Amino acid sequence: MGGKSGCFYFGKNVMSVFTANFPKPCGRYWLQFFRNIACAVSLFGISASVALAVPSYARQTGADCASCHIGGFGPQLTPYGMKFKLGGYTDTDGKDGKIPLSAMLVANWTQTAKNVAEADKVPRYDTNNNAAVQEASLFLAGRMTENIGTFIQATYSGVERLSSLDQVDIRYARTMELFGQESTFGLSLNNNPTLTDPFNTLGQWRFPYTSSDFNAGYGPSPLVESLGGSVIGVNAYTFLNNGIYAELGLYDTLSASTLNKINAEDIGQFKGLGTYWRVAYFKDMKRDNFQVGLFGFNARVQPDRNDLGTANNYFDLGVDGTYQFLGNREHIFTLNASYAKEWQKLNYTYGNLAEADNLKNNINQFRLAGSYYYNQTWGATAGIFDTRGSTDRTLYSNSLSGRPTTTGYLLQADWTPWGKENSWGAPYANVRLGAQYTGYSRFMGGSSYLDGDGNQRRANDNNTTMLFLWMSL
Repeated sequence: MGGKSGCFYFGKNVMSVFTANFPKPCGRYWLQFFRNIACAVSLFGISASVALAVPSYARQTGADCASCHIGGFGPQLTPYGMKFKLGGYTDTDGKDGKIPLSAMLVANWTQTAKNVAEADKVPRYDTNNNAAVQEASLFLAGRMTENIGTFIQATYSGVERLSSLDQVDIRYARTMELFGQESTFGLSLNNNPTLTDPFNTLGQWRFPYTSSDFNAGYGPSPLVESLGGSVIGVNAYTFLNNGIYAELGLYDTLSASTLNKINAEDIGQFKGLGTYWRVAYFKDMKRDNFQVGLFGFNARVQPDRNDLGTANNYFDLGVDGTYQFLGNREHIFTLNASYAKEWQKLNYTYGNLAEADNLKNNINQFRLAGSYYYNQTWGATAGIFDTRGSTDRTLYSNSLSGRPTTTGYLLQADWTPWGKENSWGAPYANVRLGAQYTGYSRFMGGSSYLDGDGNQRRANDNNTTMLFLWMSL
């Protein structure tokens, strides 16, 4: 989830989707066609939602939400949910009349240990104790044809007061026999590299599954986790013999004029295409399962579109793993972990702008989360985050040590009353109520750093308590 990027807008801007001047150097022509498809489909989903009913994947398949999701709600997928996604969101119970629309709302209240600086507060909100309807989303999500399905999320951010296209994943998938073994092959058109992943370890889908916009954050991220809504890509993937997963994707940035119209962040322009790859081994033993994998991303980014030529180079490499104990679904335990390292060569930031001390820097990110759910209803999750990197006092100007080190922990307790077989309102009513606490031991380099007003602030002054309501129909 997220509400800070996208392609959702109204009135006179609608037709500009089809007339926007996308960059067209050799090697990028093929991506223009897919860009137009993505925006056209998203606009259909938004306009149709006004008049049509609101179904879900659960209604499409005839299965309860807990069949696909740990805890009956949220991004954590069971093996059945993973295969549903890999199959292109097309599995069905064969009954007609399914309308692939859904809706979601997230509201929360956030308290920080110490009021944030005036320069750091969210516009239109106070320096502490803020309540907000953080996001309201519409989904075009379900089976379009026998082999084509969608997961498209358009979001209004009640904090930023902006509408956007949060996520796009349009898939074509087929399952067939290869050397006597069942295998799935697919293509995905999407706007975020880690959005396509079927596991729960990479940027888009890992814990925390919801977080407050008033939270201080978790430090700098590798580029692969910072692209949502700013790029468009086509990925080919396969799941061989229900065990080996492999994926390769090519990405390009959208033009500046398009990003401006759709309220998406402009990170600059890729020089060439960005490349994403993913391999993993998955073993389903029915009562439990595990996965281990590798992933990588590389791109050359020209931050200033008016000064093309010199680019910053990014190379991300990571390893991840997950374990689930499902048993008889009364007691469910999960453990997810990932480690990523990014090598940066800041040719433009260091050479052209002199906004970094080093030509070469790196970022190291570690995440770990474990959860327990009782009867798919009562849940508790604990996680740690640890981000470190090179010393660069110019690049990290608010760090007293010149390092981006940000470490801490997350605790969450939640209650999901519906989403199981024979639940009230199934398959429409899905609600999660929860409390989340974020504790910081270091923030931007150490136990203290400089806030936006130039004053020293302790890392644990950012400790955050959030109460949230998460609804989906």
